Amino acid sequence: MKKITKIENDKVESFMKPKLRVAAYCRVSTDSDEQLVSLQAQKTHYETHIKANPEWEYAGLYYDEGISGTKKENRTELLRMISDSENRKIDLIITKSISRFARNTTDCLEMVRKLVDLGVYIYFEKENINTQSMESELMLSILSGLAESESISISENNKWSIQRRFQNGTFKVAYPPYGYENISGQMVVNPKQAEVVKLIFAEVLSGKGTQKIADDLNNHSVPTKKGGRWTATTVRAILSNEKYTGDIIFQKTYTDSHFNRHTNYGEKDMYMVENHHEAIVSHEDFEAVDAIINQRAKEKGIEKRNGKYQNRYSFSGKIICSECGSTFKRRIHSDGTRKYIAWCCNKHLKQVTECSMLFIRDDDIKTAFVTMMNKLIFGQKFILRPLLDGLRSQNNTESFHKIQELETKIENNVEQSQMLMGLMTKGYLDPALFNKEKNSLAAEDARLRTDKERISHSVNGNLVKVEEVNLLLKFTAKSKMLTAYEDELFENYVERIIAYSRDEIGFELKCGITLRERLVN
Repeated sequence: MKKITKIENDKVESFMKPKLRVAAYCRVSTDSDEQLVSLQAQKTHYETHIKANPEWEYAGLYYDEGISGTKKENRTELLRMISDSENRKIDLIITKSISRFARNTTDCLEMVRKLVDLGVYIYFEKENINTQSMESELMLSILSGLAESESISISENNKWSIQRRFQNGTFKVAYPPYGYENISGQMVVNPKQAEVVKLIFAEVLSGKGTQKIADDLNNHSVPTKKGGRWTATTVRAILSNEKYTGDIIFQKTYTDSHFNRHTNYGEKDMYMVENHHEAIVSHEDFEAVDAIINQRAKEKGIEKRNGKYQNRYSFSGKIICSECGSTFKRRIHSDGTRKYIAWCCNKHLKQVTECSMLFIRDDDIKTAFVTMMNKLIFGQKFILRPLLDGLRSQNNTESFHKIQELETKIENNVEQSQMLMGLMTKGYLDPALFNKEKNSLAAEDARLRTDKERISHSVNGNLVKVEEVNLLLKFTAKSKMLTAYEDELFENYVERIIAYSRDEIGFELKCGITLRERLVN
């Protein structure tokens, strides 16, 4: 006998109704190195949240890095998300808050209306607003207007407060330079790092160049403040920072009315505070080093503020001798009939008996680079794809969740500080109570940021490699075979070159792998 079962209406819908394609949008308003970890943490959060709903299908994460929320036109990922919505790839968008989506009322309403017309709705988590169920735009208009005015108000309040602290010399440096730590709001010398700073100044005074100093620090595995590698630029930044003399200059940069940050070349007042903290180097040494650097720049025809403080050749400072660890220097050679460019080991040039490495022709290096890149273009599926999959398989989910929690706590702390500042500026708070609460929030903020930085460092190295492999994979997947060397490609993907012999070199890529190539002489 046949058995017939009635299917209720709600069950029919669950069988027939397609899953909602749900995307997430986030914005990180800083261009610091930590943003990669922060974005990965948010991606993990949204992936978990969306995939946990059986009626949803994960449609991806769109994010803008280091971009002001006041400018829709500059947020390429936001515009790409709208474009994908127009192409019917998205049904619902989740974002943290209205202020993360847009701090301009006109832009916010314009984008919401456009998406609603496309049948795509937005859920703002913090405000618990879903544009699909809204009877009118009134609440969204009010909240987005508040977000816009809050952005301006917070900026003005902060500027006023910071300006006053500049003027009376009480401004506290939240993130001191290498060699110092922030302890209870004060710049305190880090003895171990301070020795490195003293060494850098001494090396310049003894005649060494910034690239050579950076190479020596890397060869001795001395970490930078963020645990990365030293570069000539990093060394020059230390040599030009007046904080190492114990003095400090406030307002070396400023933010304009459009939330753009600029270097202050006299547009705003600067404030010099002498003996602000313990010095690491003397004023005499600092001024002597400054004179040396300016003289070297003058000899090379380099002027400040013209973007030429960089190596003039793509291989400069990047070819390392495998025998002695020295860098290679560019030279002009002649074979009797014509001149050609060659790269020679610095130590070999100074003392042949200390290093036997012979010179390498510039053209041979460029030919080897083209060969290496063409191999990657041809075999990217067998070389780069497995590498990317292997790096991604390393599970950092727990760390990302912890970072997400810390970021939420930091954001709440900032909001409390801003509210406190607003009450103080309007005269609603007693100064003694204000200072007590402000110090408590500052201490908590320092603790939270220290915890976040510690966790971020543990996963950042792996994430940087993932990002670099991904960039290289995207290039090789769409590129045709190279026919000539290009400086831009070399600088984009190669960290340095290891010279093993006159016949073989290795390209150490930014993604962490080293590929050897034979030189055709």
